Amino acid sequence: MRLKLFIIIITCCFYNETRAQDPIFTQYFLVPETLNPGFSGFMETTYTGIIHREQWPDLDLKIATDYVFVNTWSEKMNSGLGLSILNQRENLTNYNFTQINGNYAYKVKISDDWDFRPAVEVGFGLKSFAFQNLLLEDQINIKSGKNNSSSVDPLLKNDKITFFDISAGMVFNTDDLWIGLSVKHLNRPNIAFNETENLPLNTFFSLSAGYEFLLADYIDVQLFPYATKLFVTSNYMQQGYYNRLDIGGSILFEKMFFGFTAVTNPAKNTINNNDLLTSVNVFTGLQYEHLRLGISYDFNTSTIGRTGGTYELSLTYQFNLDKKCFGCPNYVGK
Repeated sequence: MRLKLFIIIITCCFYNETRAQDPIFTQYFLVPETLNPGFSGFMETTYTGIIHREQWPDLDLKIATDYVFVNTWSEKMNSGLGLSILNQRENLTNYNFTQINGNYAYKVKISDDWDFRPAVEVGFGLKSFAFQNLLLEDQINIKSGKNNSSSVDPLLKNDKITFFDISAGMVFNTDDLWIGLSVKHLNRPNIAFNETENLPLNTFFSLSAGYEFLLADYIDVQLFPYATKLFVTSNYMQQGYYNRLDIGGSILFEKMFFGFTAVTNPAKNTINNNDLLTSVNVFTGLQYEHLRLGISYDFNTSTIGRTGGTYELSLTYQFNLDKKCFGCPNYVGK
């Protein structure tokens, strides 16, 4: 078992094609700061929150991810400022990743309807493994059938790495539509645990969009209140060899919302190359004054097996409700 664990770790950390993959949240459209620093100060008020993601609870390889953020707006600087902390943990190997990011976004009025928000993000990351729990090659004694208790493998001396990370993004938006583009890890930091290795972190690319409209503008609304809205979103991501496209929508009432997204793998380069649709994600949430709660669950559709799916919980707080909350139920009437 310990040898199997060792193989898993080495494969995940050092295989040149997989490298490392950024965590992606199902509720990215509710907390778009996780994708793009251009959303810092997007609502032009102070906005804070937390999102928790639990992935594959029925497997030994359970992954938990937390993202905490606070954004604010400066009228004098015409800019948004943000601070976030990302933490990811994996229970089988005790892998732990923490990154602290600072964001800056500037608002440019390019027409009567359109705003342009270029942004930059600077972060400091820490990755660690519990290598002392692994069975390394020089501990295996085939002749005696026993394992040595000690190892001279240099990997044990480098169970932690730190790195600086630079990212950039931009958002084009009107009152009803936004289009975001972001590129993370522009400096491609070295994330190898071995000091003699160079394993640059693959650049992460994201192109996302969201459009919100009044349902009554397109169909004759009979069953729903007149102010009912629809919100559609899409998000294409590419990192190294892998890509992903999320497409979804939700219906927005005054205090509640319901929706779903479909997660696809256009390149079909998962474990089973025939998996175009990898999961169907459903979500719901409610808004009470300044607070918004979001809940989502991912139903796995690929052949990876019974994983228990993935669920997320998000809680956000908007200080000034007179400012627009794009895609939020309380935007009605504002």
